[in-house]
Amino acid sequence: RAIKTNQDLLPETPWTNIFYDDFWGTLLTHSGSHKSYRPLCTLSFRLNHAVGGLEPWGYHLVNVAVHGVVTGLFTCLARLLLGGGLWSLLAGLLFASHPIHTEAVAGIVGRADEGAALFFLLSLLCYIRHCKLRGHAGPWRLVAWFLGSLGCAACSMLWKELGVTVLAVSALYDVCVFHRLKLRQVIMLLYKRKNVHLLLNVCLLAAWGAVLLACRFYWMGNKPPNFSNSDNPAADSPSLLTRTLTFFYLPAINFWLLLCPDTLSFDWSMDALPLIRILADWRNFHTVAFYLGLLLLAWFSLWTQQTAKGKETNGKAHLYTNGRNGNSNGHSYQYNNHEHMNNSHTDAHINSAQNGTKKHYESRTLPTTENVVVFSLGLLAIPFLPATNLFFYVGFVIAERVLYIPSMGFCLLVAVGMRSLYVRLRRRSARTMLVYCSAAVVLLFGVKTVLRNRDWQNEEMLYKSGIYVNPAKAWGNLGNVLKSQGKMEEAEQAYRNALYYRSNMADMLYNLGLLLQESNKFSEALHYYKLAIGSRPTLASAYLNTGIILMNQARLDEAKRTFLTCADIPDENLKDPHAHKSSVTSCLYNLGKLLHEQGHQEEALTVFKEAIQKMPRQFAPQSLYNMMGEAYIRLNKLTEAEHWYRESLRAKPDHIPAHLTYGKLLAITGQKTEAERYFLKAIQLDPTKGNCYMHYGQFLLEESRLLEAAEMAEKAARLDSGEFDVVFSAAHMLRQASLNEAAEKYYGQAASLRPNV
Repeated sequence: RAIKTNQDLLPETPWTNIFYDDFWGTLLTHSGSHKSYRPLCTLSFRLNHAVGGLEPWGYHLVNVAVHGVVTGLFTCLARLLLGGGLWSLLAGLLFASHPIHTEAVAGIVGRADEGAALFFLLSLLCYIRHCKLRGHAGPWRLVAWFLGSLGCAACSMLWKELGVTVLAVSALYDVCVFHRLKLRQVIMLLYKRKNVHLLLNVCLLAAWGAVLLACRFYWMGNKPPNFSNSDNPAADSPSLLTRTLTFFYLPAINFWLLLCPDTLSFDWSMDALPLIRILADWRNFHTVAFYLGLLLLAWFSLWTQQTAKGKETNGKAHLYTNGRNGNSNGHSYQYNNHEHMNNSHTDAHINSAQNGTKKHYESRTLPTTENVVVFSLGLLAIPFLPATNLFFYVGFVIAERVLYIPSMGFCLLVAVGMRSLYVRLRRRSARTMLVYCSAAVVLLFGVKTVLRNRDWQNEEMLYKSGIYVNPAKAWGNLGNVLKSQGKMEEAEQAYRNALYYRSNMADMLYNLGLLLQESNKFSEALHYYKLAIGSRPTLASAYLNTGIILMNQARLDEAKRTFLTCADIPDENLKDPHAHKSSVTSCLYNLGKLLHEQGHQEEALTVFKEAIQKMPRQFAPQSLYNMMGEAYIRLNKLTEAEHWYRESLRAKPDHIPAHLTYGKLLAITGQKTEAERYFLKAIQLDPTKGNCYMHYGQFLLEESRLLEAAEMAEKAARLDSGEFDVVFSAAHMLRQASLNEAAEKYYGQAASLRPNV
């Protein structure tokens, strides 16, 4: 929907609409909007569409290229934290090959997460550069890097909402990595208002974040989105206990997907993850274990003291060297043999003071293990916060693509854990084994990613792979694919399988009804349409097809009531208001057509005009305009009729019915040559359509060109031999041309088609 039916990608749509519509092309302030404001991502789709239309290779190429760039930037970040050796390479390879990224890279709409990650890392790297230049560069350079960080953060949010969290991650880097403050020191810093520059930077980051969020909320109409029960069942649960237990469990299961990405799925909605309703549910043990592990890591990172001789006061560490006190200017950089072993890379620069009696330690060491762990935890947790339902309900249970940015923190955690273990191992063989184990993890991730990409090769394989996790959604989508392949029996069984797991899915009930209608099983189709309407009373397409079946069964009053009911359904709080408006317009078109056939031309015109008013911009109006012309012809208002025939041809120059009806009008007004040209153009557009020959033959008959008329009539009867009206008219024309033998043949054929007439 974000690409195939998104009007914002089309060249005729003003490109500025991108900044007013959501990710799916719906006006952002509309009550049914998803509120996913990602204009930069939509803009990239539009550029793709301009270059290659809907050819998928271009979209996939861009996704793979962006993933490559993001991997490179993340590896640069890992080098800053872990050094330019084996462990930063391990972090980069883990990120590049992690199977959880398959959805974000192989799924085209996952580009939103990739683009957000790209500018997320650019913003973070700009801020790191800003931190490193403090005291070494002029104010303008510092301001430039800082503004660059803020600008990239805004761009990240315009790719996807969670991009704004980079501001919090940057603040975490400044406090816990650059200044190396422990939790106790941070509290003292706030209490005694020491290190004003650090506080100012953090406040500026927070203020910019608040501005971005306020603008974002205002731009979407100051209203949160509405989601259906199936999108996030826990959010709709009336039980506080159920909501609490389930929402606490979701981060644990997401972390498990990062740790062991064995079971992956394109969709985790509906009942894919059963709600946790009681305390005795065994999954609560997983929740407790997960949060206990996080607390232990946080304790290790924020509370444990560094093993160095020195005392820390208000965020400063004073090192004693040769009995003299050296001050590190607010940075608790310490250097000793133990710290050197833990970080494997340490470079202490000792500069002598001008008086020769005091030495200042300006250390440019890598962050300590504790620093990297706390930063990695923040990088893992902070970007995931918007998906936790903590601040607002989201429209999904689990979304693998949402883990694209948080997985950076996971990869850093694994790498720093491996590094710490490597340092503590004394035997060379044990260290070698650890390196081989790291390589094996990367290899296993790579193999799983290759296998998962095979699932994403086509829709059929993708939906089959998700049957184990979400059978209702997977079977339903698989039914759509099988139907498009012409496998009607298999598609019908797939729809029934989906309804077996979840019987109230309006979309599946409607799809099954549509398939049965196309298989001429009208009574059964009506049954499923009514079930779909009962499940979702605003499903306009179900009313439309119900009305069409009733009309074909000559149940005209029921059809009228159905069409009128559909026309009165508002488009508020609907996920796809464009599709709804199209169905409503089609309902009005069919109602007007029914009134037209009953001879109520004025009523028909009123309905047609209402359809034009409600018609969405993507609706193809040529048939509606043509019927307007037909109604005016019946009222003998030829000027108005000509206007609407021309409008129909302007909307679709190859619209055959408009050529035929406009040709008839030209013949009535005496423009015979022009009329014949339109009849011949209709035949040229589709030489296999018997109706075109029949209209041309009727014109020739009126012009007393009897033999030519008889020839056209025979062609029409041969092409549409099962249509009574065509065959009977052909027999009449042949009789008019005195070709009685041929006429008798077609009269007999018409009689066999309708024996009771």
